[in-house]
Amino acid sequence: MIDAPLTDIYAALTHLPNMAKWSPECFYVWHRDKTTRKGTGFVGFNRKGPLVWFTNCQVTVADAPREFAFRVSTFGLPVALWGYRLEPEGEGTRVTEYWQDLRNGPGARFTELLGLVFTGTRPTARAAANRAGMRTTLRRLKQAVAT
Repeated sequence: MIDAPLTDIYAALTHLPNMAKWSPECFYVWHRDKTTRKGTGFVGFNRKGPLVWFTNCQVTVADAPREFAFRVSTFGLPVALWGYRLEPEGEGTRVTEYWQDLRNGPGARFTELLGLVFTGTRPTARAAANRAGMRTTLRRLKQAVAT
């Protein structure tokens, strides 16, 4: 629960450079558009220890102020879907971050290998690592927007 209105949280989430402030892996976001809407593309630059990599992302859901989501790919291969659902709760907002692994189908083994090489995270440890990262992101978001 975050003590802030949905609209404030949605605005913070869709200001893409903020991801670099909150995510434990992302350290920079580059995009051309001044607004964030469905179809907006951006590049996330990520770091984990000495490892650095980038991902190409595209906004798939921009349903203000209820949901925001984007697909992540690398070298044209699908990696993940990340999103946030916002629901009013009392005087504040419940924010749920979700993640779906898209490394399946053709190219999945290669994408798994790229993930291991670039992030140092084994496929079997990815879900736990992402859950921990989501908790950090949500805690930092809450600190940034809580009134």
